[in-house]
Amino acid sequence: MGACCSGHFISAHKSFLDVLKLIKLRKRILLLTGSPGVGKSSVLLKTVEALKARGYRVGGMLSREVRSCGARVGFEILDLSSGERGWLAHVNQPSGPRVGKYRVNLEDLDGVGVAAILNAVEGSDVVVIDEVGPMELFSEKFREAVKQAAESGKLVVGIIHWKAKEELIDEMKTREDAEVYMVTFENRGNLHEVILEKAVKFLENA
Repeated sequence: MGACCSGHFISAHKSFLDVLKLIKLRKRILLLTGSPGVGKSSVLLKTVEALKARGYRVGGMLSREVRSCGARVGFEILDLSSGERGWLAHVNQPSGPRVGKYRVNLEDLDGVGVAAILNAVEGSDVVVIDEVGPMELFSEKFREAVKQAAESGKLVVGIIHWKAKEELIDEMKTREDAEVYMVTFENRGNLHEVILEKAVKFLENA
């Protein structure tokens, strides 16, 4: 191979590596999944707190289970920016779509959860979505908010249901700019550090 051809080959190879590096840096939709009770929310919360500690504006929606006398009675929604709370689902919710023993509170899901996601898309560095799952997907407004977040160019960190057969979940998982992390009992102690490193790399190069 002549010197000229060799030079072109090296240049093309370097350009290819640069593109690969850029694609890796562009991973901006970081999704946690795993079996129930494995610690997905804990990993997400650690990541959120670490990003806040670094000065990034973190908004969006967090969900947490609520227990009474040791028994789980429902799930609460938290707007990370405003602190507003609402019910995602409750055993005593009088109306709404049923999932197991719970009924979904679409009014709070749309009024608190969806609003939190859309506000984060507009004014935060990081959009948190917890979670994209069967309860949340009863809301068309939630579906649209997730799509807006995915197309926003912002860093999105969230949880997706581990086995729900939903087109939106499949679309999120297979995006070129998405990366899915399986939370296990073995990795849950330090997985937030891996996600944090990826998140900060994106934010620094945004």
